[in-house]
Amino acid sequence: MAVAELYTKYNSVWIPDPDEVWQSAEITKDYKKGSDVLFLQLEDGTELEYPIDPVKIQLPPLRNPDILVGENDLTALSYLHEPAVLHNLKVRFVDSKLIYTYCGIILVAINPYKEIPIYGDAIIHAYSGQNMGDMDPHIFAVSEEAYKQMARKNRNQSIIVSGESGAGKTVSARYAMRYFATVSKSSSKACVEDKVLASNPITEAIGNAKTTRNDNSSRFGKYTEISFNNQYRIIGANMRTYLLEKSRVVFQAENERNYHIFYQLCASADRPEFKHLKLAPAENFAYVNMGGNTVIDGINDQTDFIETQKTFSLLGLNKDFQMDIFKVLAGILHLGNVGIKAVGDDKSSVKRDDDHLKVFSELLGIKLEEMAHGLCHRKIATTSDTVIKPMTKSQAINARDALAKHIYAHLFSCIVDHINKALQFSGKKHTFIGVLDIYGFETFDVNSFEQFCINYANEKLQQQFNLHVFKLEQDEYMKEDIPWALIEFNDNQPCIDLIEAKMGILELLDEECLLPQGTEENWLQKLQNNYLNKNPLFEKPRMSSKAFIILHFADKVQYECDGFLEKNRDTLYEELINVLKKSKLSLLADFFQENEQSTGSLKPNIKVRPARPGFKSFNKQHRTTVGSKFRNSLHLLMDTLNATTPHYVRCIKPNDLKLQFEYDSKRVVQQLRACGVLETIRISAQSYPSRWTYFEFFSRYRILMSQQDLALDDKKQICKEVLKHLIQDPNQYQFGKTKIFFRAGQVAYLEKLRADKLRAASVTIQKNLRCWIQRKKFLKMKRAAIIIQQYVRGERAVRRVLNAAILKQSWAAVIIQKHWRRFSVSRHYHLILKAIIRIQSFTRGWLARRQYKKMQQDQKALVIQKHVRAWLVRRRYQSIRRFVLNIQLSFRVKQLHKKLDEQSKENKGLLERLTHLSTIHSADLNKYQKLEEELQKAMTQKQVIEEQVKKSKGQTEQTLSEFRKQTLSLQAQNQKLEKQHQDQTEELKEKMNEITRQHLGDLEREEQQRRTLENNFQTQKENYEKQIKALIDEIKHLQEERIRLQEQIQEEYLINDGLRKDLAQLADEALVIPKLKGDIATLEMKNQDLDMCLQKQRKEMREKVEEITKQLLGGLEGEELRKRLSPEDMEQLNEDGELWLAYEGLKRATRVMEMHIQSQKENYEKEIEELSFRIDQLCEETTHLQQKVEAENDTNETIRQEVTRLAKENLVIPEFKLQILELQKQKQDIEKHLQGQVVEMKEKMEEVTDQLQGNLKEEGFQRRLVEIQKANCAKENMELLDKVRKLENENHQLLNWTQADSAASNRMKQEASQLTLENWDLEERLDQKEKQIRKLQHQIKSLTKTIDRGSQANGKVSPIVKKEFLGMLECKTEDEEKLIKNLILDLKPRGVVVNMIPILPASILFMCIRYTDDSNDAEMLKSLMNSLLDGIKTVTKNHSEDFEMLSFWLSNSVHFLNCLKQYSGEEEFMRYNTPQQNSQCLKNFDLSEYRQILSDLAIHIYQQLIQVMEDDLQPMIVPGMLEHESLQGISSMKPTGLRKRSSNYQEEVDKYTISSILQQLSYYFTTMCQHDMDTDLTKQAVKQLFFLIGTITLNNLFLRKDMCSCRKGMQIRCNISYLEEWLKDKNMQTSNAKETLEPLSQAAWLLQVNKTTDDDMKEICAKCTSLSAVQIVKILNSYTPIDDFEKRVAPSFVRKVQSQLNSRGDGSTLIIDAKYHFQVTFPFSPSPQALETIQIPSSFKLNFLTRI
Repeated sequence: MAVAELYTKYNSVWIPDPDEVWQSAEITKDYKKGSDVLFLQLEDGTELEYPIDPVKIQLPPLRNPDILVGENDLTALSYLHEPAVLHNLKVRFVDSKLIYTYCGIILVAINPYKEIPIYGDAIIHAYSGQNMGDMDPHIFAVSEEAYKQMARKNRNQSIIVSGESGAGKTVSARYAMRYFATVSKSSSKACVEDKVLASNPITEAIGNAKTTRNDNSSRFGKYTEISFNNQYRIIGANMRTYLLEKSRVVFQAENERNYHIFYQLCASADRPEFKHLKLAPAENFAYVNMGGNTVIDGINDQTDFIETQKTFSLLGLNKDFQMDIFKVLAGILHLGNVGIKAVGDDKSSVKRDDDHLKVFSELLGIKLEEMAHGLCHRKIATTSDTVIKPMTKSQAINARDALAKHIYAHLFSCIVDHINKALQFSGKKHTFIGVLDIYGFETFDVNSFEQFCINYANEKLQQQFNLHVFKLEQDEYMKEDIPWALIEFNDNQPCIDLIEAKMGILELLDEECLLPQGTEENWLQKLQNNYLNKNPLFEKPRMSSKAFIILHFADKVQYECDGFLEKNRDTLYEELINVLKKSKLSLLADFFQENEQSTGSLKPNIKVRPARPGFKSFNKQHRTTVGSKFRNSLHLLMDTLNATTPHYVRCIKPNDLKLQFEYDSKRVVQQLRACGVLETIRISAQSYPSRWTYFEFFSRYRILMSQQDLALDDKKQICKEVLKHLIQDPNQYQFGKTKIFFRAGQVAYLEKLRADKLRAASVTIQKNLRCWIQRKKFLKMKRAAIIIQQYVRGERAVRRVLNAAILKQSWAAVIIQKHWRRFSVSRHYHLILKAIIRIQSFTRGWLARRQYKKMQQDQKALVIQKHVRAWLVRRRYQSIRRFVLNIQLSFRVKQLHKKLDEQSKENKGLLERLTHLSTIHSADLNKYQKLEEELQKAMTQKQVIEEQVKKSKGQTEQTLSEFRKQTLSLQAQNQKLEKQHQDQTEELKEKMNEITRQHLGDLEREEQQRRTLENNFQTQKENYEKQIKALIDEIKHLQEERIRLQEQIQEEYLINDGLRKDLAQLADEALVIPKLKGDIATLEMKNQDLDMCLQKQRKEMREKVEEITKQLLGGLEGEELRKRLSPEDMEQLNEDGELWLAYEGLKRATRVMEMHIQSQKENYEKEIEELSFRIDQLCEETTHLQQKVEAENDTNETIRQEVTRLAKENLVIPEFKLQILELQKQKQDIEKHLQGQVVEMKEKMEEVTDQLQGNLKEEGFQRRLVEIQKANCAKENMELLDKVRKLENENHQLLNWTQADSAASNRMKQEASQLTLENWDLEERLDQKEKQIRKLQHQIKSLTKTIDRGSQANGKVSPIVKKEFLGMLECKTEDEEKLIKNLILDLKPRGVVVNMIPILPASILFMCIRYTDDSNDAEMLKSLMNSLLDGIKTVTKNHSEDFEMLSFWLSNSVHFLNCLKQYSGEEEFMRYNTPQQNSQCLKNFDLSEYRQILSDLAIHIYQQLIQVMEDDLQPMIVPGMLEHESLQGISSMKPTGLRKRSSNYQEEVDKYTISSILQQLSYYFTTMCQHDMDTDLTKQAVKQLFFLIGTITLNNLFLRKDMCSCRKGMQIRCNISYLEEWLKDKNMQTSNAKETLEPLSQAAWLLQVNKTTDDDMKEICAKCTSLSAVQIVKILNSYTPIDDFEKRVAPSFVRKVQSQLNSRGDGSTLIIDAKYHFQVTFPFSPSPQALETIQIPSSFKLNFLTRI
């Protein structure tokens, strides 16, 4: 839509204001196109007609809706312009007390001039790992963004902090560095992070000073590179400095100070070690007393100096070096007090006895005469000679000040160099993050060379910033596939060219400085000639002839030329330099050497170029100016920044008076224009500043969608269709892949449509509601009026009729009526009395007859019941007998089958293993044969090679012999020519030597080949030995597998046995059901009799009533009655007289009968209740029987363990054990002879397989029959269990039916009949089972015969002997290591929990301790205790992140600790024991010391467990408790349109919900319960977890303004209720976990409660007792309405609450420490488990332990 259409009534605009820059006004009349005026109303009610140019139509900027005010990101505003930015910052800073705000990629930080508790370590940890847009704006969020991008992209980062003096740049940079040092703590002991942070106090002491704008103003630029390794831990740092303000050393303006270090040194002058410095208070030195005030309020210079010395020491600067620094500083102070007197007009002098000059010379180690001469003379070099010329007083003073400035500048650079050396690191730098703390754009009344350089640097930074913002916008558009349109932005390259280009201002300045007679006037004339009227950025001021104006990007600045050349030259006379070079103080002498190192340089391996070159030689041909140095260092800085990803922090100074949270709009808007914030807003406004995801748009504007639109399934398509209808101009929005992009103002327009729709809906609702209220009120008034009318009309009628005669007649009529009514009532009474007596006589007779009949029926019923009960008893006895026989037979069958099953399974397992071994051995044989063949080949090759060697040796010998013969002949021939042919013989000898060398080399190569073959043979031999060891391990594994199979068979047998017992119990309970059925039948008979009797009584009563009425009517038909009464009386009598009285008498009689019947009915109901009570008793008996069954199951469990132990001792199949012994012997033979072992194994395998196959053939058929019968029995058991369950359900239904009405009797009959039928079916099945048992008896006999034969053949049947145990386990010293390994190190908790008692390992360990105590072996006890403690420590250390392992060993450690207490013999622990347990107490040793050690170990494991749970739970808390909307239909989303930051490029993962938290808590709770952890300990763990949930949720609520809303409070309250319900379900109410959520609950309540009146204020202060005053005020300030209908919290209300809470004194801490842990206690809980009944499972592999 057109922009002009938005200027409608009730909308607001911004108009210029001279005081507040912009003022808000409301439109009172719709604007029409072409109109020249806009009707407005100011906030104070003033009417205003705002003029509009009808041609240009420049309308005032629109104001954003209130719902968008206070946004975290300025670019999220719908209308992006200067007044919107200014107002948003003011609302956040003044009303919400929030100092940080995003503006796209910029963090705007406003200095509050007050300490705010938002920088603690808890805040750092809260921001660590969070995305930049998820939390409130903060310097820590920017630091985390830089750190995260560095880690993800492996790209260097930079944080650029800029702003005016006093805006808080230094503090922001310090907090950023502190964040990196905290989140990237290294594990080394070098404390690199502390050193990096320690550099800040030093640089602030020597580089910061008090100015009129700031008490701690940085007077230099600083770029700190923090280096990280590949694990992103800090390994070092490097610092570069820029443009130190040296002039401050010798001059300070009023109310300003010199650098802090001077005042710190003067404040410590009285210390003994500084006596030789001869210092005094700062007021006595000229260089530090020019500002007139040497003290800063709230600052203790002496304390700061101590801190500075500590940081010097921390960085490794020794005491001597520190003292040299202090000497130089003290010398500068004394130099400023040196008096210079004028001697005439052209000369000056210094007194030789000047005390300050003496001290200066002594401290710096220079000659006093030379220094005095150098201060007043200078050396002038000519072509032929040098001339020493005296200086005037002003020149001498300037020379003295120049000397002081140079000395301090060199000292500053030297200290920075030493800091960099202390922060050096060995190794390679992976990445770095740079923090740039640099001055912002400056403009003063008088601007000089320093302001020129500062603004030049800001021009370069602004250009880099504009390009970066432009690039980010382009990347965002390309990512979303949106057409890219060129955005215009102010390019300041022309201004930069004006300053630094060829023949620019700096180059002309350097050129003028090189001229001996160069002046500022000449330089200014050159500038005007080159740029005036030629460059639009250069202007000449009207009122000054020694100044020029440059149009910077931020503002127009006028620079005064005075001092430009001098400051740019930065000259120092050579005479003074030569004096200082001769100084005995090495630190000072090194300052002025020819080859100086640059400031900020590091070792070559760091590869960091210095920011500014060092101080070179002072020769003219090598001298560089300050401007050129600054330009070079600035270029290096820009190269570094361009190679990194920048992050911007713009610090804003809210007022010049340093008032807390005071907002001066003029000063703020000036700085916003200067720092580029408004430029960012302008660039964003030109494109699509508002960006919404499709889901956010759909959720927010669903109310604007029609039903037809919502019919679509794709939300993305729905948004597209809706926007086409809502916004007609398609150029106002763009559809991206994941977002919708809106131009400026469109979101406000959509909000207006939404508000209009809601307003119309609310009006409709209000209209109908008001109509209903008014109609209700009208009807009420109408009814009241009718009633009043009735009374008024009645009163009028009475008054018209009423007189004296009528009153007398009415009184007489009343008396007559009284006597007549008495007579009629008495007569009616006697008639009713006679009727009642007659009715009673008939009724009593009927009751007597019925009682007689009932007695007869009862007698007959007793006879029938007697016979039926006798029959039922006989039937029950028979069924019980059948069950007993069945159980006995099944037990015998299982006992007999057990041996066969074990034998068959062992045979089968051994057969499989032996066949597997045979295949392995055959494969090994093949390999061995192949290796032998290869070896033979190698031997043959070796023989061939040896033969070749022999041949070669023979050949060489032959050749040697031939050569020898030749030499002899040649010697004989050449005796005469010996001198002539001597050279030839020497050549022949050399050839011979070469040939021999070649042969020897061949021999060596052959020897090496032979050695390599031998080595290969040796490795093959070792491989064979390893294979033999593997075979040995395989045989061991076979033995273990056989033991495991035996245990499985025993467990299956015991399970079936338990099932049979359960069936027997259930069958017994089923026999009770017929009794219940009989009782129910009798009740039904009684109910039927009652119904019959009632029907008969009703018939008789009706007949009697008819007879009585006839008699009464007949007796009243006489003429006497007619004569007595008048016709009117007769009519009344017929209508209301005796007939009515007779009818009333009959009614009373019937009531008496009904009461009698009701009493009988109540008696019957009491009988029914007694029967139901009897049924309940039967139910309780059944439950008691079930408990007995469970107790018997426990005893069966102990029996099962005893059986398993006995089964191990019983040697059922001795043949296989002998075979195993033979196999073990064969294993030893295998190690000696591999070939023979393979043959023997083959033979043994054949023998064993033959035996196993024979046994399997004999027993296979019988085993199959038994398995089939097992399956049948199992099926029948399942069917019986189903039937019993059905019977139990029906039994409960019967109990409910007995309490119901009599109408359900028919249903009870049907169910009873069904039960009887099913009971008969069960009995028939039992009969069939008896038949099957009889069939099995024959098989049992045959099986017993086969077993007897086998036992006779073996001749070894060990009888079962019952033993009594003492609850001790013997563990030998050599088995101690195996015990720890098998029971602690290799134990898997899950297998223990599933199959046995979780705390069994602790019990076994204590039984071993009991044995050592009983044997009185101190050494073994000590060794065993230390070993098990070390084992527990090892297993918990190795599995420090395994929750189940830690929980398991925490439970066992606590149980072991309780055992040590329970059996210690101390009275306080023995009173809970049984007599048997007291007899088993420790006798010889006191283990109280070990108890303490074990308690400490348990505490450590508990802390590890809590840490693991917290690490797993912490990522779920914020998404589940805060972000997830558990209450559907109550959306807490606010229309922000916030842009995602660069770090959020990854896809969104599945978010956690409150259900995820509850599931995780349930997993922890279930696991701890499975591990049998003590209940109190579980409660403590749950309390700790709930504290973590509440704390993290509350901390994030404090740091997220978007979460502080009424609807979010409802969501939090709902989530808390889920947690409380979980506690109730788990029976954890007594754990005090609910109390840990109280602060969060109060915060949720605070978000929902009204916050307007004084009563609300009092209620908040009374109820929010768990929240501190700071936290309450933070929530109130952060409260954010979601809709326009909600109200913001007024600042006055917040101030009232704050003043009310000031009396609390509960501290100023905002964030709760989430790492706080409650103190853990281990309550003593004795174990009822008897030690003598504990069995050791075979899976523990503890066969070496012996039960005593």
